Amino acid sequence: MPLRARIMNAALTGQRLMSTEAEIPRELPGDEPDDVLFNNIYGVRTIELNRPKKLNSLNGSMARKIIPRLKEWEKSQMANVVIIKGAGRAFCAGGDVAALAQQNTQGPKGQEESTEYFSLEYRLDHLVATYSKPYVAFMDGITMGGGVGLSVHAPFRIATEKTVFAMPETTIGFFPDVGGTFFLPRLDGQIGTYLALTSEQLKGPNVFYNGIATHYIDSTSLPDLEARLAELHFRDTASLPDRLSIINATISEFSTGIPRDTSRQLTGAIRTAIDTVFSPAHSPTLPSILSSLDALASDTTAAPTVQDWASKTRATILERSPTSLLVALRAMREGARWSVAEAFQREHRIAARFMRHPDFVEGVSARLIRKPAERPRWRPERIEEVDPRTVDEFFAEEGKDGAQRLALLKSGPGADYSTYPHRWIGLPPERDVEARVRGVKGTKEEVVRYFLLEGKGKQGVREKVEEILERKARAFGDGSLEWIA
Repeated sequence: MPLRARIMNAALTGQRLMSTEAEIPRELPGDEPDDVLFNNIYGVRTIELNRPKKLNSLNGSMARKIIPRLKEWEKSQMANVVIIKGAGRAFCAGGDVAALAQQNTQGPKGQEESTEYFSLEYRLDHLVATYSKPYVAFMDGITMGGGVGLSVHAPFRIATEKTVFAMPETTIGFFPDVGGTFFLPRLDGQIGTYLALTSEQLKGPNVFYNGIATHYIDSTSLPDLEARLAELHFRDTASLPDRLSIINATISEFSTGIPRDTSRQLTGAIRTAIDTVFSPAHSPTLPSILSSLDALASDTTAAPTVQDWASKTRATILERSPTSLLVALRAMREGARWSVAEAFQREHRIAARFMRHPDFVEGVSARLIRKPAERPRWRPERIEEVDPRTVDEFFAEEGKDGAQRLALLKSGPGADYSTYPHRWIGLPPERDVEARVRGVKGTKEEVVRYFLLEGKGKQGVREKVEEILERKARAFGDGSLEWIA
């Protein structure tokens, strides 16, 4: 039987903290009793998000239960692996933004309460990103917004045929948060910026191929995988990398192949267009991105599929909140230089500012509350009408307007980094393929074999490396490759 989510640890919550580390939150009167279920299965500890009618949207009640459990299990010698999953057809469709928008209509007090929710959420996400034990996320079903924060920073992120990934924040007058300013700029090429501005959905195996998930298995195999992970035993002296390696091999045992009818997203000529159009060197500003898309849509030398993509992408961007777009683009560019802790702390400042901006309430109300859903009435309505000083306010340093740097739940060794320490677990990123081609003269098959050997035959390696080489490498007469800058 799953355990009721009652946590007895006493701690403070809901306050601006000045100390280096925030204190562990506790449940509050009125929190839902069973919105998260916990279970122990030998060495596995499971977290099940249990609001299926709300698509497991994350709220403060859930976060206040999960954080103490994670802290408790981190210290327990009996807990070997943590698995997080969702009930119903979603892993987690995002944060409960409807509740936040309704709070914001109550004025400064409601806006402050909404900001405190983000304090709690970002502390939880940072805890996941720096967790000292193996953490496995079953991204089975809808995984968006807040659900991304609970999964994408983990060493193991499992996509299935049901996975639908997106960062839809600009559609509701917000920005890609939950550590999105850290992970999106670190995806291959300009994929992260493209996803941040357009909110495009990636489905099934495409979540895996584009580096968001580390593994792909059929959803019917998840219960057996969970049972197998519960049976694992580790030596007391085993390091975290050793444990991650064993779990990686175990998950791979359940990989049964990518469905043959899978339609690949963000590949070929469209992927080349994404990397060009959204590049800071080619299109440094949002207006220049739109101009590039406009030019590509009318370029008769471009493939019809690329022209159509450019036209639709431009129209999609113009539907989003102008303020959100400008903030999101700047966050993608600056976030590439932020550490993971800095990203969450800066996002907290940005989120607090959005709670006072009219576009958030309008976006959530128009898209999610008013029936039928309608197009939001953004203020201002046009990109050129947004005062640059307004955008600057979102990125103001701590201390301005009484803002303080968010106190996280961890500090010191292991609490911060600039590159994911477990990046080797997923498919090889494009920069690694580039380094191999530039550094070692070899044929296409030799490059593919190298990465297959490095990944111990991991599913999807051949397909991804071949797609990269087709776009980015040119073969000489002897078969050796040259990287196309």
